[in-house]
Amino acid sequence: MDKTKRWTATAAGLALLLGTAFFALAQDNKGAAPAKDTVQANFPQVKEFRIERGMSKQAQACIECHKVETPGIFSDWAASRHAAANITCIDCHQAQDFDPDVAKQHYKQYERADNKWGTAEYRVPVAGVVTPKDCSRCHPDEVKQYSRSKHANTLEIIWKIDPWLNQGLNDATERTTGCYACHGTVLKADAKGTLDPATWPNVGVGRANLDGSLGSCTSCHTRHRFSVMDARKPEACGQCHLGPDHPQIEIYTESKHGDIYAAFGNTYNWTAAPGTWTPGVDYRGPTCASCHMSGAGPVIGSHDVTERLSWELQAPLTVRPQDFAAFPAQNNWEVERKKMQAVCNQCHSATWTDAHYARIDATVQNYNELYYKPAKALLDDLYAKKLLPEKPFFHTRFQWDFYELWHHEGRRARMGTAMMAPDYAWWHGFYECKKRLCELGEQAHHMLTTNTPAFVYDNFPGTGGDTTRPPEIFGANKQ
Repeated sequence: MDKTKRWTATAAGLALLLGTAFFALAQDNKGAAPAKDTVQANFPQVKEFRIERGMSKQAQACIECHKVETPGIFSDWAASRHAAANITCIDCHQAQDFDPDVAKQHYKQYERADNKWGTAEYRVPVAGVVTPKDCSRCHPDEVKQYSRSKHANTLEIIWKIDPWLNQGLNDATERTTGCYACHGTVLKADAKGTLDPATWPNVGVGRANLDGSLGSCTSCHTRHRFSVMDARKPEACGQCHLGPDHPQIEIYTESKHGDIYAAFGNTYNWTAAPGTWTPGVDYRGPTCASCHMSGAGPVIGSHDVTERLSWELQAPLTVRPQDFAAFPAQNNWEVERKKMQAVCNQCHSATWTDAHYARIDATVQNYNELYYKPAKALLDDLYAKKLLPEKPFFHTRFQWDFYELWHHEGRRARMGTAMMAPDYAWWHGFYECKKRLCELGEQAHHMLTTNTPAFVYDNFPGTGGDTTRPPEIFGANKQ
């Protein structure tokens, strides 16, 4: 038998063997599927794939028109995985005529005489704002995970705990340009479908959309490239996680992880397919996403950043995530800690990881017992003796200093320890906590020994923000 015939016979035999094995496996598993309610929450959905060699004329019109009108958008999309998979503008933006987020002014684009694509032939209702609900048509698991995270529900959280909002201590302009840029606005549109400039543009992680969904995938996967590389890099998180109150990007930059990223980041395989990005193979040192979201070792990826946390480090008094009253986590902190430790152990020994977590726990106790609780006791004593007005909160120096002790210095001490940035743990953290608590004690001593109420700031600028909790978040009867 010549070589060609031998190869053909061998290939045919191998195909028959594989086919028989596959059939046997299918028979063994037949009827063995678990009951629907026993499948894990993030079990992959059944996806149906199809290959299309063309696109609708409406989809083509969108592309050809935007190629001229907004070439930046077109070029971003053309370089994306969406474009490679024949996902066009229509697949993300198309809506129903009756949808509340239809961009009615876009209909005027089909009445143009200067553009061959701007005719009624191509008319289709579109929504200018793409929401997680739209993305869920192709990414159901990711959207489900995101919907239960603190990111998606951050508007509810800040309205429950933030005196700036609840007491109207900042005005609409300060909120729109500051707080809501990261946390998200409640989108509004007039009768003509025009979005209110006080609420749009906005890509805040907790944005309340007109279709009832919460959040914005473009907070991390910036449009119109929607690159997984973009979301994996720490700069994506650093858009919001920075500054005096939660300087995670600065802390990361100081840490050994950040140093490795700065030195070797240009060698990382940023474009590895989702679910395959592997420490030690695709990257040397972790980023925010690789620890908090990406899969590693036995831990599968998740778009719920509430997972893998064993302490609520941003709270005034550090508590377990399920004990955070504003938004209790629906999981067990010990289970989530083991997940994060398993991620750490991809690059570190178990001894190293356990010692690091022991240090975090000690830091939490140090902050809670030596700084926050004594400061809170002073505040409560001054309230009880009517030496401080309870509202409005920021109208005395003592209240302002108390707020910064936990909201600024206390967070930096805890987060600096957790993310291995010693300068933030000490000089920007506990050093400042120590100084702040001593100053609070001095103020309290003066008021208590002289029975003198705190000086109240009468000329407090930039107030007048609406104190009504948004019904889109809380419901009409949940204020």
